[in-house]
Amino acid sequence: MTVIESVSAGTGKPDRVPIKNWLAVIAVALGTFLVVTVENLPMGLLTAIGGGLNVSDGEVGLMVTVSGLVAAVTAPLLPVAIRGLDRRVVLLGLILLALVANVVSAVTPTYAVLMVARLFVGVSIGGFWALAAGLGVRLVPEAHVARATSLIFFGAMAANVIGVPAGTLVGELTGWRVAFGAVAAVALLLVIALGVLLPRMPATEPVRLRTLAEQLRVPAVRVGVVATFLLVSGHYGAFTFVSPILQDVSGVGAAFIGPLLLAYGVAGMAGNLIVGAWAGRNVRGTIVVVSVALAVILAAFPLIGGNAVTGSILLIAWGFAFGGLPVSVQTWIIKAAPQGVEAATGLNTCMFNLAIALGALFASLIVGVVAVTGVLWVAAALVVLTSLVVSGTKRV
Repeated sequence: MTVIESVSAGTGKPDRVPIKNWLAVIAVALGTFLVVTVENLPMGLLTAIGGGLNVSDGEVGLMVTVSGLVAAVTAPLLPVAIRGLDRRVVLLGLILLALVANVVSAVTPTYAVLMVARLFVGVSIGGFWALAAGLGVRLVPEAHVARATSLIFFGAMAANVIGVPAGTLVGELTGWRVAFGAVAAVALLLVIALGVLLPRMPATEPVRLRTLAEQLRVPAVRVGVVATFLLVSGHYGAFTFVSPILQDVSGVGAAFIGPLLLAYGVAGMAGNLIVGAWAGRNVRGTIVVVSVALAVILAAFPLIGGNAVTGSILLIAWGFAFGGLPVSVQTWIIKAAPQGVEAATGLNTCMFNLAIALGALFASLIVGVVAVTGVLWVAAALVVLTSLVVSGTKRV
């Protein structure tokens, strides 16, 4: 019997949640904050790492690609590998793995060793997300799951607004190795917090390879996974070129790109909380409406985003809309697979990471053939398809 179940049985009020359980949710959110920071930190330190190890910026960029691809493979397979292990122990182990990988990154003398460390970072990222994204159902009663899921995803949004810029600043002031060491120190503190706050979470039912196949046979789960691919590939395809979009389409000066991206990130955090709450009440309607809104925003850039004011407004609206969609799709997944949350979440996390890589790749090919506005049109089309796929499915 979990903490929540014992409280419910003792009070007859299953919707009352002990403060320790909310603190556990916040600790998991800090975990998503950490793994996303670890994943994206090389982006802000490209030149410094390249100069320190005598490799090109392109080779340093592979640090993100490698960890992302490994995360995509790990996400569906780790729940199978851990079988009946206590999920609390596994989460602690994954953060410890990230800690060790970042210590190795901080002291490595060679690029080859750094890339090996990034392989283990990928395992940590994919494994942690596969378990963490669906933990709301283990930590709070059903009426609060959407809010808990929003908080867990909020950590990822905050990483892009706070974690990566802070790590980049540390690297610029003290050196890129110190930045990786600082992230390792944060991981140590997080291990302590998770160890204190998380309850024991034994496996409800071990995940097997056939469980993954069974989840894909559930129509609503397939729709959720497809929605993730369409949304994420469309968004990241366009966002990869957000700087040239703002400068070439909207005429924004280079000096204002950073502040605008910060505003974009803050809007994304707000969207995560606000749209996530909407999804808790009507997940299907929320995904349809917000994905249509995002498609309109992307398509509007070439039409009305031709000056700095309208371009800035559209960018902030873009951040708000997309910020609420990943948590909405995860809420869909939880509702679609109440007895197989880990397996379905692992599949969804796998598709998320693959979509990031493929979206950026396809966008690069499109930009090589047509103007950057072509990426916006393609991204808008993919996001519109999301709304069509979801609206054509029975309510979950």
